[in-house]
Amino acid sequence: MKVLMITGDKRFGPGNERYELQKAAVEELRVLYWGKGSYWPTVPSGYDVVTVQDPFWRGFFGLIAARKIGAQLNVQVHTDLSAHSFLRHVVSQIVLRHADSIRVVSEKIKQQVLHMVPNAKVSVLPVFIDVSRFRGIVPQPHTPKTVLWVGRFEEEKNPLGAIEVFKEIHTSEPQVKFIMLGSGSLEKKLKEEATGLPIEFPGWADPLPYMEVADVVLCTSWHESFGASIIEALAAGVPVVAPDVGVAREAGAVVVPYMGLADAVLDVLQKEVRGELKVVMPTAEDWKKQWLETL
Repeated sequence: MKVLMITGDKRFGPGNERYELQKAAVEELRVLYWGKGSYWPTVPSGYDVVTVQDPFWRGFFGLIAARKIGAQLNVQVHTDLSAHSFLRHVVSQIVLRHADSIRVVSEKIKQQVLHMVPNAKVSVLPVFIDVSRFRGIVPQPHTPKTVLWVGRFEEEKNPLGAIEVFKEIHTSEPQVKFIMLGSGSLEKKLKEEATGLPIEFPGWADPLPYMEVADVVLCTSWHESFGASIIEALAAGVPVVAPDVGVAREAGAVVVPYMGLADAVLDVLQKEVRGELKVVMPTAEDWKKQWLETL
């Protein structure tokens, strides 16, 4: 099978783990970038499937490209469809109705797609994460108790909200420490808001060693397409407290409304419970085979 991938991610190519898995599964995988600032590129022929990384304007371009070269259209949905504008909703409905196959990353998104297109052919395949790295974690002795937050310091991840949640936690448990692992445009403002609080900002780093000393992972995102840090934490046995975003509920996180996040974290810290991953994450070989089937 020859596959043409239309993506808006300039990093998707040789050396990218997901690219290498997909490339190994097919006869040929060609990547065509179409994103911000792109012109309408020439679409090469000779491909069996055009797969596109979202159902919006890029998906619309993929639909036209697939029909032009006589290929099947596979649409990937990695995002919470409820988080997008009315116009994007209309475009995505057109694209999804004309897709020959659809791949989503969670059951939650599958239900959103089926609500829009009841007869759609939808396959669920989570984002590939090598959870074996995290399953072998041995919790390390540490004091004080530690809350970990992982993500980009951008509005959609709601890092400022995380500091507000921690302020509530700190009022009840002054000895608890907070680690915010990540970086982004809100970093300066976050550090200003954290003045006088036991909050550390290590920057971007491998989360694995931080999971070894975390008592709970806090998620405050407004929306999540999937939630890799949720999967990694639960695989490591670290409980997760989160709103109902991404894969949180089906993965086994403690899911509560935003207003209840602080109380839920305090409850987890008091009970000293361990996290448990409740979704099956495929191995690299299984993921590769399943991805091929979704096309």
